[in-house]
Amino acid sequence: MTDTPPVGGSPAVPTPQPSAGLPAGPVDAPEGPPARLWDRMRDDPQYAPEHLALEAVRRLGPEAAQWAARARADQPGVSADALADQATRKFVNLARLSGAVSGAAGLPGAVLDVGVLAWTQARMVLHIAAAYDVDPLHNDRATDLLVLQRVHKVAESARLALGVAAGRERADALFGLGGRQRPLGQVMLKLGVRLAQMAGVRAAKRMVAKIVPGAAIVLGTWANSSATKDLAGRSRALYRPRGTTVPEPRRS
Repeated sequence: MTDTPPVGGSPAVPTPQPSAGLPAGPVDAPEGPPARLWDRMRDDPQYAPEHLALEAVRRLGPEAAQWAARARADQPGVSADALADQATRKFVNLARLSGAVSGAAGLPGAVLDVGVLAWTQARMVLHIAAAYDVDPLHNDRATDLLVLQRVHKVAESARLALGVAAGRERADALFGLGGRQRPLGQVMLKLGVRLAQMAGVRAAKRMVAKIVPGAAIVLGTWANSSATKDLAGRSRALYRPRGTTVPEPRRS
């Protein structure tokens, strides 16, 4: 599938295309970043969002495509907007619960929290893409994630960064370059900032607040759901066919 080139700094508008070659059985999609991804992001924190986006398409794309196919079979005649509504409600609710999942205080807990939130948001974006018949398994969805989640302003820079991250991933697999010797605190701070950027500006501010000794759990329900609702609106604007209006999200 070939996407329309970006115009005026906006992400590419994908050509609707159904997924092919889906697994017959249910797809086991992790609720948070898998351990292998955490290791990769810790070893290469500068490109943590790119690694997360690549892994999300690989691990979560099949689930999203299968969900959309099943929903259409179970709800004959359901509209794409209705499916997008269902996906948005589901993952906004999950985002409300994703704060403080680690149960840990300080920097490690904050990094885990924003990582799970960024993963949940990526999962939602892929489901919204599938709702509009845009292939959630296509490599371009990783580019979309980085632009929609505002890690990169335009698709071109996102693609370049994804290429670098993919190259580092291959080099690590071939030559075992993981586990670079750097201070753990420095690595965790950089990783947390990059993941917080991906999860949303509000999440970034609250991650910093959580590091302050004695601070309460700050990645709360309002911050997570607000950032995730905003992302849902941008995703729908990207994937919904042009010439139609995206309905206002429900206020809960």
